[in-house]
Amino acid sequence: MSHGAQISAGLLAYRRRNEIEVLLAHPGGPFWAKKDDGAWTIPKGLVEPGDDLLAAARREFTEETGFVTGGDLTPLTPVRQRNGKTVHAWAFAEDFDLAGFASNTFEIEWPPKSGRRQQFPEVDRVAYFPLSVAATKIITYQRPFLAEIAQRLG
Repeated sequence: MSHGAQISAGLLAYRRRNEIEVLLAHPGGPFWAKKDDGAWTIPKGLVEPGDDLLAAARREFTEETGFVTGGDLTPLTPVRQRNGKTVHAWAFAEDFDLAGFASNTFEIEWPPKSGRRQQFPEVDRVAYFPLSVAATKIITYQRPFLAEIAQRLG
């Protein structure tokens, strides 16, 4: 794996109710607090050099949601962010009880230049959305994941 551009890996859970719904995560912290449409993401995180992509995706999913998957995973076509980061994802069917949601935390100086450090959840909430709603909620560069799910499961 190249040490150039960053790589992230994550998992995209889906369930079938009246229609296909996908599980998205809302980033935590003060920057994202008032953002909604275009802010949600699949649970994912950075892959360290030498990490197995799928193992990293599973680890990040569990760290950000508190959920563990043991089901079959279907690889999705990777996407690239404008900054050059590549995001790898796998889809799987699972209807999680969202009451079990729990996220790891990160620490930053907040407010800026205050000298005070505060902890925030990496993800402040998760929700299942029908694909049509998810297309509005998800960060733009990840929309191809939704289109691929719709094509495969539609």
